[in-house]
Amino acid sequence: MGDGDRTITTDSAVGSGLTRPEAVIPLRMLHSPVRAFLGCVALTAFAVATAPAPADEGMWLFEKPPLDAVKGSLGIELTPKWLEHVRKSAVRFENGGSGSIVSADGLVMTNHHVGVDMIVKLSTQERDLLETGFLAATRADELKCPDLEVRVLWEVSDVTARVLATGSSSPAAAQAARKKAIADIESEGSADGLVGEVVTLYQGGQYHLYRYKSFTDVRLVFAPELKAAYFGGDTDNFEFPRFNLYCCFFRIYEQGAPVQAEHFLKWSANGAADNEPIFVAGHPGTTRRALTADHLRFIRDVDHPTRLDAMSRMEVAMQGFCGRDSESARTGIDDLLGLANGRKAYTGQLAGLLDPRLIASKVLQDERDALTTDRAAGAANRATLAAIAEAQSKHREVFALRYAVDLVARRSPLLRRTLLAVRAAAERSKPSGEQLAEFSDAQWPSTQLDLVSPEPVHDSLEIERLTQALTLLAGRRGGDDPMIVAILAGKGPRERATEAVIGTAMKEVAARESLAEASTDQIADSTDPMVRLALAIDGPSRRLRNIVETEVEPAERAAYAALADLRFKRDGDTVYPDATFSLRLSFGRIQGWQDGGATVPSFTTLGGTFARMDDRKGQKDFDLPPSWLAKRDTIAKDTPFNFSCTADIIGGNSGSPVINAAGEVVGLIFDGNIQSLAGAFVYEPAVNRAVAVDSRGIIEALQIIYNANGLVKELTGH
Repeated sequence: MGDGDRTITTDSAVGSGLTRPEAVIPLRMLHSPVRAFLGCVALTAFAVATAPAPADEGMWLFEKPPLDAVKGSLGIELTPKWLEHVRKSAVRFENGGSGSIVSADGLVMTNHHVGVDMIVKLSTQERDLLETGFLAATRADELKCPDLEVRVLWEVSDVTARVLATGSSSPAAAQAARKKAIADIESEGSADGLVGEVVTLYQGGQYHLYRYKSFTDVRLVFAPELKAAYFGGDTDNFEFPRFNLYCCFFRIYEQGAPVQAEHFLKWSANGAADNEPIFVAGHPGTTRRALTADHLRFIRDVDHPTRLDAMSRMEVAMQGFCGRDSESARTGIDDLLGLANGRKAYTGQLAGLLDPRLIASKVLQDERDALTTDRAAGAANRATLAAIAEAQSKHREVFALRYAVDLVARRSPLLRRTLLAVRAAAERSKPSGEQLAEFSDAQWPSTQLDLVSPEPVHDSLEIERLTQALTLLAGRRGGDDPMIVAILAGKGPRERATEAVIGTAMKEVAARESLAEASTDQIADSTDPMVRLALAIDGPSRRLRNIVETEVEPAERAAYAALADLRFKRDGDTVYPDATFSLRLSFGRIQGWQDGGATVPSFTTLGGTFARMDDRKGQKDFDLPPSWLAKRDTIAKDTPFNFSCTADIIGGNSGSPVINAAGEVVGLIFDGNIQSLAGAFVYEPAVNRAVAVDSRGIIEALQIIYNANGLVKELTGH
């Protein structure tokens, strides 16, 4: 379904709030997860994980672009003007994903599964936009999204010295000082119409202030039918060749009118050819290439197994829910696809982590970091590695329970928003730097946007999702555990969920707004069943979060900051930071690869889509929608449709534009091949490929299949 976990609100390992996209998982779909990683990635590739990057590798900061690497690999000299233009044309979807501005009137391109959350929210029982697709005939017909925020990175400054100037000796005190400094910097940076966000880089070795233009009036312009976007389903995902119209268009509005974009990417007239240099500008979510062996062991043995167990159980439950009737299928399909995608992606990552060569390569990396002729420095380096190992031991004690507790609110948008309202009374009155991160002055507008979302509540879906999460939590702790007794309040999980959903007033935006403005005493006295459930979850969630944020994160941050300093001194800035859902630039060429001695070509065609349908006739997910069948004999079948390229991407890059040296759109990222699952931990240039929709295929489909001539003219100028 595409590379970015949009992301089925999977949570970050440490310190995530309930309102932000939680750690965006890497490339999503996996057809045969245990086969991969896998024999094709050599141990030598593992061993260079933190050495200077080879050609085509890297998710580079725009403020530290890989000028020499690009010139050496592609023969192209990037200019400051080019970089600024691309940066200010790139868009981050705050629900998890990337996009780009592609017209002077604020038209934004992304891929279908970044937009699917809004497509579902804008659908009704009478008008299912996943089934029918959507095209706004005029600007007045564009559909306003209920709670979507997009951001454009406008300014960047290095604030490392200020964040790290704590003067504190203990990790916990230093963490508290950093938190306050970050809150102050973000508050100061949220001025002049911009929103400030401090981005942590190199696991705490550097901190940059990103100032964004934020837009919350975003409207749907075009989306194809799910059958066209998701053609091939699970069978073809994370495979290539691919045949998917995985695009979606929105428009940014400001003060009721389309934004007049100062920067936007023009459409390439001719597309791109095999082996042509390309660039990808997007927001990769999470990589773990710089982590130590002990940290990866924690992910292998605790983090991913915990998530996979939960996802697999919920996926089975959602299959049953969607099979009840057509309305259940309509409201639940997005959730089911997200669970299946997340489960497959984590399965593939775990397969890589279970390959002993990967951990062995990280042991070599740790030994390289500890190596020095200075005895005192060597001892300090080993102590740094030991501190990270100790932090993972502490995290092992609480991770599974914290995951299960927080999952209850993550699974239920209604409970999540109620919990935000419950917490707002206490958090918003605290001094800057002492609040939970999502309630800071800088982040509160985004949190509030979620809190007051008019997203429709489907009672049966809400009850089902809440039941699943409560069942998982009770199963982990046991029915007699005092926390479970308090949360379930003498009822079973489904009865408790039904009572909370049916009996609450929190479905109304006004009720949540009123609750957020109430006093803590008034909230404590509430008899609303959803508020009572939120209060029961709040205490355990805060307690477990506090353990992570005071006993795990501080030690990790201090140790990784020391490692970063060591690596900077050794390698300079030739090592890019791990992905953090912040804007990055990747580069490479349009290329296929060798798979078992066979050549996988880099392009597919629109005609190949119909051939694939015929070859798989009658099989699930291989039937095209009526709009496509009607134009089978009309469409130019030799038009390039999807392509593969060597650009280094990961989840969160979904919806990123693929551009040529002139900064023109030639494609749209939506997936990766099966070998790219290793990209969370190491990049292997011989086989790691990103997959994109070709710009020519998009135009041909818009023009011939959907008669979207106005949209085509806006994109191409003719």
